[in-house]
Amino acid sequence: MSYNEIRLDKQDGIAILTLYRPERMNAFTADMMAEIIDALDECDADDAVRAVIFTGHGDKAYCAGADLGSGGDTFDYDKRADKQRQLPEGTPPSPVAPDGTIDWSHPLVRDGGGRVSMRIFAAKKPVLGAINGAAVGIGATMTLPMDARLASETARYGFVFARRGIVPEAASSWFLPRLVGIANAVDLCYSGRLISAAEAQEKGLVQSVHAPGALIDAAIAKAREMTEHSAPVSVALTRHMLWRMMGAPHPMSAHRWDSRVIFSRGRSPDAVEGVTSFLEKRAPNFTASVANDYPWFDEFEESPPYG
Repeated sequence: MSYNEIRLDKQDGIAILTLYRPERMNAFTADMMAEIIDALDECDADDAVRAVIFTGHGDKAYCAGADLGSGGDTFDYDKRADKQRQLPEGTPPSPVAPDGTIDWSHPLVRDGGGRVSMRIFAAKKPVLGAINGAAVGIGATMTLPMDARLASETARYGFVFARRGIVPEAASSWFLPRLVGIANAVDLCYSGRLISAAEAQEKGLVQSVHAPGALIDAAIAKAREMTEHSAPVSVALTRHMLWRMMGAPHPMSAHRWDSRVIFSRGRSPDAVEGVTSFLEKRAPNFTASVANDYPWFDEFEESPPYG
């Protein structure tokens, strides 16, 4: 897939995914959504990629939120050309029937920001955000399923949905309270106020704040710290286990899953290499492939269907 609204650059095991709509402050569209999902598919299938870093083009905005170019019709998806382009062939053009009833499983009803969040949630590589400027609306909520968020001193976060007459999307009602606590989540979402990078760090929304010129290097250093000495398949499994178990009803769910994974990984060449390299006091050479050797356990990995 060729990309028009993002850029994907791979360097020394790190993929830099740049939101790229310079004329619109990298505002989000359905086309951008499709390109992000495709790029993450590509990165998961490429064993040379150890981590993915999201950032925005320029120094003003990471992502200014949904593109408001449609004016008052911005959130009326029946009238959005970019949303219509994403409809599968043969799909009715509107979820609203002539009698006014709504097909809630229709693709136009489904939130595009949520599709991005679900794809980041499912990623097999660590995903980090290098938040270089304004992160507003979907620009804020798409960062919540990332494993780390580093911000420029000039960054601003805003969960502005109530100020636009809508509600938080991209599954942020699940992610945000888990990151910042329910009191902070309701404050940010009810008021819709913009907060500085410093306040975002204070609330736990971002892990560190950097000078603008140092942000990408700091994110790359963090990505390498997370991945350089660890088995790629183990990192992928650990990522899924930690994120999914945040919503588990009982620790027995985690016990059942990690028992299966430990047994599976214990039979892999990576487990032999991990112990042997430690005893021999040398760097490990892990050979298992995320693309080909990831052990899948349906009862834990299968996502509930949308609809």
